[in-house]
Amino acid sequence: QVQLVESGGGLVQPGGSLRLSCAASRSINSINAMYWYRQAPGKERELVARIMITGATNYAGSVKGRFTISRDSAKNTVYLQMNNLEPEDTAVYYCKADRGLSAYWGQGTQVTVSS
Repeated sequence: QVQLVESGGGLVQPGGSLRLSCAASRSINSINAMYWYRQAPGKERELVARIMITGATNYAGSVKGRFTISRDSAKNTVYLQMNNLEPEDTAVYYCKADRGLSAYWGQGTQVTVSS
């Protein structure tokens, strides 16, 4: 079992920045991959970024160059640094962990980009 707790969401103006955190209940060195997804109202949940146990990363085209996913093994935490935010980034952001054949989700954190 892996419990995930997201934090760091909030209201920010267009062009601003936020850093999301996802704290895991066990060592992230035992987790194959960790992800950030988001879901906007009326839309399907979409993959934003992924970081593998090797440290390799992947991003959705819409956030590439603006968002950075990273991990701190000592804190068992994965981050999503979001810069140059746009109103279209408004969504609930979810953390996900793949460990073995199981997937675990956090409860989500709201990000609202508005002037």
